Amino acid sequence: MKGIIFNLLEEVVTQRYGADAWDDILAGAQSDGVFTSLGSYEDDHFVRLVGSASSRLHLPADFVIRWFGTNAVPLLAKKYPGFFNKHNHTRSFLLTINGIIHPEVRKLYPGADTPDFDVDASSPDMLALGYYSKRKFCALAEGLITGAADHYGEIVSIHHPTCMRRGDAACRLELRFVQDKAHGA
Repeated sequence: MKGIIFNLLEEVVTQRYGADAWDDILAGAQSDGVFTSLGSYEDDHFVRLVGSASSRLHLPADFVIRWFGTNAVPLLAKKYPGFFNKHNHTRSFLLTINGIIHPEVRKLYPGADTPDFDVDASSPDMLALGYYSKRKFCALAEGLITGAADHYGEIVSIHHPTCMRRGDAACRLELRFVQDKAHGA
């Protein structure tokens, strides 16, 4: 896992809970907290940090991962506006995951192991994503999708009928978007 993920996690935690909470999470994970954005780190290191955050914050680990993904999007939008500014809606943004975003991520962060997505955009009312990753961080994908919807002023409902963590071959995320979040339409 690339260090940028760890850097984002630190920033999200310290923004919301403060530097002392991050230090407590590092201590609980037995981590020195030194991560370079281009560095590569074992997935287990992220799992330990999430576990420590889960204990420290008294929240389930999947909730922590989703929360992290949701709150990382504003930081990503600021750092990489070119990925976001070309779109007015979450759906069009998500349709660029395989063809634009992940190839660019692999250029920016050599060795990055991004998940694969099968995209079914055949329905105008729903976007279905098949998620494949040896990491099985589908909760992070859900958080990033929710964060993207927040970025575009939309509300997304995510139905997760199949999941690798429940023994399925892949995850399927069925997304429905409500626009005009400010007015609840």
